[in-house]
Amino acid sequence: MSKNLKNIGIVSLLTIVSRCLGLARDLLSAGIFGATVAMDAFVTAFSLPNLFRRLLGEGALTAAFVPALQEELHENGRTGAFALLSKVGTWLAVVTGICVAVGMLVFSQSRLIAGHESKWYLAADLTVFLFPYLACVCLAAAFSAALNVLGRFTEPALSPIWLNLTMIASLGVAAATIDRDELRAMHWLCAGVLAGGVLQMGVPALVLVREGWRPRCDFALSPRVRAIAALMAPGLIGTAIYQVNIYVSRLLAFSVSESSATLLFYANRLMELPIGVFAIAVATVVYPLIARHAVERNFVAMAADYHKGLRLILVINVPAAAGLALLSEPIVRFLFQHGKFTPAMTQTMAPLLMLFALGMPFFSVVSLTTRAFYAIKDTSTPVWMAGASFVVNLGLSLLLMGPLDARGLVLASTVSVIVQTVMLQRALGARLPGMQFGDLWSSLAKVGGATLAMVLFVAAVWYGLLRAGRNGGIADAVAIFGLIPLGIAVYGGVLWRLRIDGLEDLAAVVDKLRARFGGAPGAR
Repeated sequence: MSKNLKNIGIVSLLTIVSRCLGLARDLLSAGIFGATVAMDAFVTAFSLPNLFRRLLGEGALTAAFVPALQEELHENGRTGAFALLSKVGTWLAVVTGICVAVGMLVFSQSRLIAGHESKWYLAADLTVFLFPYLACVCLAAAFSAALNVLGRFTEPALSPIWLNLTMIASLGVAAATIDRDELRAMHWLCAGVLAGGVLQMGVPALVLVREGWRPRCDFALSPRVRAIAALMAPGLIGTAIYQVNIYVSRLLAFSVSESSATLLFYANRLMELPIGVFAIAVATVVYPLIARHAVERNFVAMAADYHKGLRLILVINVPAAAGLALLSEPIVRFLFQHGKFTPAMTQTMAPLLMLFALGMPFFSVVSLTTRAFYAIKDTSTPVWMAGASFVVNLGLSLLLMGPLDARGLVLASTVSVIVQTVMLQRALGARLPGMQFGDLWSSLAKVGGATLAMVLFVAAVWYGLLRAGRNGGIADAVAIFGLIPLGIAVYGGVLWRLRIDGLEDLAAVVDKLRARFGGAPGAR
């Protein structure tokens, strides 16, 4: 487990860098564009290639590709694994290329459908500009998955960093041109996305070449390629349901009012910060491990590593969700309320962040639980669960968006992911009894107790600041730079006293990071 904890630490560290750059990118775009129709159109346009990216790249393909590549590596070594990668890469390039061509053609003809508001045509135009991104990033996902199977996690974790850096650079150019031409500035932002996609694809490909891969065009439909396609089919449907769910929510937000789509996007990005920093890092490292255990039919080891991963996710994301919900307004005001981002936008966005935060632990658990199903090559069960989640989300969205606006859309999303989490975990426990939540209930109770202590402390101090008239920038800075670290200290202290199972795993991650950067291991 020590090596896996080291990998989790590396991925977490690089993900922290990525998320910080992503936050900087969002803050820049908020200050430059505000929550305007143009930014709403960009967010809506960017959602579509991201939908296909999750469908063809990071979703069903990765879930089917990793176990198959593990099997190929186990049976035929690197030669067989690299040959399989060439076959999968060839077919993926063809499929995504066709999707890009069709998508650009369809959206370029949007004005043939007359009678819509101008913002919908702007969103269609930006979609044409952004659609090539999906081909690059789908191939990048396959290359990164191959590197993970080979035990290399650093380069795949760098992938989103390239996108954030190119977008930040393009935002610098956009800021210089926005006063003269807002549309031209938006085109620069789109160009940053495309440049980032090229880097995301190119860097892991070069690393694979250094590992011994010799890329070639190979259309052979080997038995393993057919097996990947067969596994992808139900997984693709399940992922499609989930991603269409998100896309429909953003379209509904785009239609609710001006700025709703942008504010929903920013709130969701803030919610994803702790998920991306740790939960996805855990899932990224644990998934190849449990996939290998599944190939070896060592279900006892698979359950043990699954529970360790799940416990680590809960230890981090439950208190993070509580803190994010409690301090949502000062966080939004301090980070975003600059430039064209107004106080009214803060008042609208803060409740969205609070509602998103409530669902954060469930989003985190779903990621790992779904991969556990994929590891045992059961892709149909997550499809049914995703379908149920979609029905709940769509029904509640249509019901609540009228009286609650964008808040109703977030509440619907939160309820639907809670339903999906419960159903997935129950189904996984029924399929493999060793994977039941079981002893994790005692761990969750301790996490809940420590989180409650943290919340009471932070709420009391924050209320005291407001009563003392310390509002505005000073109080917000105290909340972020003072209350959050103190709250973490309270939480960690209580959790340590409660002696939660698996706390040594988390401590080992901290030790690995300290040792990597010159700290003294064990100095806690």
